[in-house]
Amino acid sequence: MNQDNFYDVLGVNETATQEEIKKAYRKLAVEHHPDKGGSEDKFKTIAQAYDILGDEDKRKQYDNRRQNPFNGGFNPFEDLFGNSFYTSRKRAVPDKIIEMTIGAVDSYLGGDRVITYSREIQCVDCRGNGGDKVTCHVCNGQGFHIHKIGGSMFNQIVRQPCNNCKGSGQVYTKVCDTCNGKTTKTATESVKIKLPHGIDDGQFLKLQGKGDYIDGMYGNLVIRVKSVPQNNFEKMGDDLIFNSFLNRDEMDKNSIEIPHPLGTISVKLPEIFDTSKPLRVKGKGFHNNGDMFVKLFVKFKRN
Repeated sequence: MNQDNFYDVLGVNETATQEEIKKAYRKLAVEHHPDKGGSEDKFKTIAQAYDILGDEDKRKQYDNRRQNPFNGGFNPFEDLFGNSFYTSRKRAVPDKIIEMTIGAVDSYLGGDRVITYSREIQCVDCRGNGGDKVTCHVCNGQGFHIHKIGGSMFNQIVRQPCNNCKGSGQVYTKVCDTCNGKTTKTATESVKIKLPHGIDDGQFLKLQGKGDYIDGMYGNLVIRVKSVPQNNFEKMGDDLIFNSFLNRDEMDKNSIEIPHPLGTISVKLPEIFDTSKPLRVKGKGFHNNGDMFVKLFVKFKRN
């Protein structure tokens, strides 16, 4: 959790009403909005403070944790064991990973691509809370219990999740009818991305906040690229490979026409026709460093 005192951030007393909190937030949001020259970091802190204090259930949980002596400040167990047991870590939401197939020609041309995928979004009806909640009376909102195990010579301190609230610190009094307590709804979303020239197999593209909604936060969308052949073209590093299938008449020609992604290229055939050696066209691959190689295949119907 952010170490700022959210009451101080909004400039209100801890006894402030929900209406007073709302008014304070609106005033600060206008003053510090980035579009009006305000600090983006300050604006985010204000929004985070209101997200917690503006919701009565979240506010109760926040107040409860601030009053807990083991949440920030002095913790005798952390002092004794050098923070080895209860080191706080920044909460992270898992990325949503999907795969996108890119053909060799599309990789060469780059450009815009629209991707449609399924994701979990915040339930609007319950604001992602899953329903009405109250502080768990078993763990007093901590979400865990501290147990001391061992004899007089050696003691081990163990923190175990609360079974009553499953570690959340809250229990439902009424489950949301829309999401049935899931806190999310499945939705189909389309996003436009710009493919860079030469994007390769195994590369990743990341879109901030376009993943699933988990525990009050949106994760990122990670797109894994899978490169595949397209229109007889293949990608191999920075080289562009074209598989050219010739009939009997084309074998006797002096040159063949290759449909390069940027336009047709005329490639001269060697005097000795050898399908074991590809033809090389310099500088026609990816990033102006790679070449294009034409693999020759003979295909015709025998009389």
